[in-house]
Amino acid sequence: MPTLSEISPPIADPSATVHSPAKELTVLGACPQDCPDSCAMVVTVADGVATSVSGSKSMPYTNGGLCVKVDNYLDKVYSPDRLLYPMKRSGPKGSNQFERISWDEAIATIAEKFTSISEEFGSEAIMPCNYLGTQGITQGLNVGDAFFNRLGATVAERTYCDAGSCTAYAMTVGDTAGVDPESFVHSKFILVWASNVMSTNLHLWPYIAEAKKRGAKVVVIDPVKTRTAKAASQYIPIRPGTDGALALAMIHVIIAEGLTDDAYIADHTVGYDELVERVAGYTPEWASEETGIPVDDICTLAREYAQSQPSVIRIGVAIERSAGGGQAVRAISCLPALVGAWRKPGGGLLQLPLWAFPVNWPAFLQTELQTPGTRVINLFRLGEALTGGLELDTPLKGLMVYNSNPVVVCPDQDRMIEGLSREDLFTVVSDHFLTDTASYADIVLPATTQLEQDDINFSWGHLFVTYNNRSIEPRGEAIPNSELFRRLAAAMGFTEAAFLRTDEELLADAYDWDAPAMEGITLESLREKGWQRLNLPSPEEYAPHAEGNFRTPSGKTEFVSSAAAGGNFVLPLFRQGSNDHQPGQPVDPLPHYIAPRETSRANPELADKFPLNLLSPKSHAYINSSFANIAMHQKVQREPSLLINPIDAAARGIESGAQVRVFNDRGEFIVIAKTDKSVMPGVTVCSMGYWRKNSISLSTPASLNPTVFADLGNAPTFSDTLVEVALVEQVGVNTENG
Repeated sequence: MPTLSEISPPIADPSATVHSPAKELTVLGACPQDCPDSCAMVVTVADGVATSVSGSKSMPYTNGGLCVKVDNYLDKVYSPDRLLYPMKRSGPKGSNQFERISWDEAIATIAEKFTSISEEFGSEAIMPCNYLGTQGITQGLNVGDAFFNRLGATVAERTYCDAGSCTAYAMTVGDTAGVDPESFVHSKFILVWASNVMSTNLHLWPYIAEAKKRGAKVVVIDPVKTRTAKAASQYIPIRPGTDGALALAMIHVIIAEGLTDDAYIADHTVGYDELVERVAGYTPEWASEETGIPVDDICTLAREYAQSQPSVIRIGVAIERSAGGGQAVRAISCLPALVGAWRKPGGGLLQLPLWAFPVNWPAFLQTELQTPGTRVINLFRLGEALTGGLELDTPLKGLMVYNSNPVVVCPDQDRMIEGLSREDLFTVVSDHFLTDTASYADIVLPATTQLEQDDINFSWGHLFVTYNNRSIEPRGEAIPNSELFRRLAAAMGFTEAAFLRTDEELLADAYDWDAPAMEGITLESLREKGWQRLNLPSPEEYAPHAEGNFRTPSGKTEFVSSAAAGGNFVLPLFRQGSNDHQPGQPVDPLPHYIAPRETSRANPELADKFPLNLLSPKSHAYINSSFANIAMHQKVQREPSLLINPIDAAARGIESGAQVRVFNDRGEFIVIAKTDKSVMPGVTVCSMGYWRKNSISLSTPASLNPTVFADLGNAPTFSDTLVEVALVEQVGVNTENG
């Protein structure tokens, strides 16, 4: 690892150093991907060309390694398929026929079309579609908010990930960072719930493994025996969407058997008596019928969790993806306070540490530019909105997609394609590649990769701020998102100060630098060091709620939530440019069970037609749909496949290697079947992320997912998906049997 004096410092004109042939330069960067690990990177540059990308050995959490998704990042940067110049469509939509144009023509065309649409139909006829293709503060989720607020465009509600979980978590313990992941080494009992850590949170695993080495028990709860489950002390299979039943039964056992920390409950919680009454009927016997977990296993889990202190729970994104996902998180969030797990480092709950970062969100949201009452459309319903499935006073006539590939990551794929194919829809896509979505664009714009831009990160998986120094000049005519929206704002005649900020000023606006958590951290120190830990106690000392101090209205864990009176609101974090919590009907203030919508119990008629539950988890080698077009990643991930239990496969005459049709009333896709005992009977698994254009049937699991929201936060219900699987034909491929 080079010393700080050997690190290339950030400068206004990187060409003055990165192009020098005198010696190799080492530039400190930060992984931009939508991942909890937010790794610190080291980029080696020779004569203006990046020659290697590796994980920082000095940053404790990254610890010198990158995951399989980013380890060969140069394949993306220097891919021959990179979009390097603006292009306009020269053939039918979806034909991938484009011709190169200048940036001046591209910007002028977009400005002219947006202006004419606004004049003819109103500004709400235009809508942005974006998410976390890059997670940086200045180039990521909120980079276009000011522009679209000023334009008066339809507000895009972005609840792809953790919206329901965050809502439920905040209702119970407030917006707290929770457990420091580095302190997991001090845990005596680790419960990994709905998270395949080794595939989607790789750098947490060494801390879990160290705790296990020291004697901690590691239990994984998941419908699939994942890589993580196979490495755990115990794996508990659970029916999809029934996590809330298990959590409520655990509470029942802990209370009934006197395993509570009564002093902690008395001092640091509200609503305990009501919770006792609520869980009286949620017995282990009842929960066993719902979850498929034996009664004895439920009781043992509750006892060991309560009696092995400090105990910690790590919940994953998947836990919210069913009808009752929010209430499941509500129940799980109650557990640590019941047993006093918060008292010591390594005890409590890890959801999203991002709450600890004093990001200056208002500087990017620019809500003051937004017209009150502007229409809101959730991105999950974009397919419906584009095809008339939603009743809209003003039809959508303009769409701008950046940091996202909605054809793959949104549900309702067939209608999405139908809508994007409309000749009267003007679509702009900014990306690194000609994605499934970009194929339907009228204008395609080249975006910079992380090596070609400066940015600063927070993390939703640890407590380090990371900084990305630009290491090479942009390839071709690619530009950062920040520059794209400066150019568009200028072309539209927007003169507000928000549109005149340079990248340097945006970086300076990224944080509240005077916040206590940022003491000792400056923009300059981050550039020099690449990363710094928030000003918080060390992992050996960090127990933020040993004495309560929860960030709720009461300052306590709220078994009875005071926020429930606000209804099923959406946190501002998930709605572009709006601070409106969208109050609705009050929700039950106590945690309760909501069963999945698509099950034999809830909908026996539907289950007769489609008896198998389809899960579409994150893949091992892709980040959502990013990297799914890179050969090395495709080799690691292998061909799109459907994991199916041998019992279910045999009943359908399916063997590994067969082509199968996976279908329901919403759509279908064709993949290769792989029989695998790691999947529960009644459950099938097809990882999301692979591109539609690379699939057998020009369709992916997104064609089958529902657009119905979960109980809290307008979260998705990807796991509430019933399907049937039928044999198509046998094909000669090599597969692995489970």
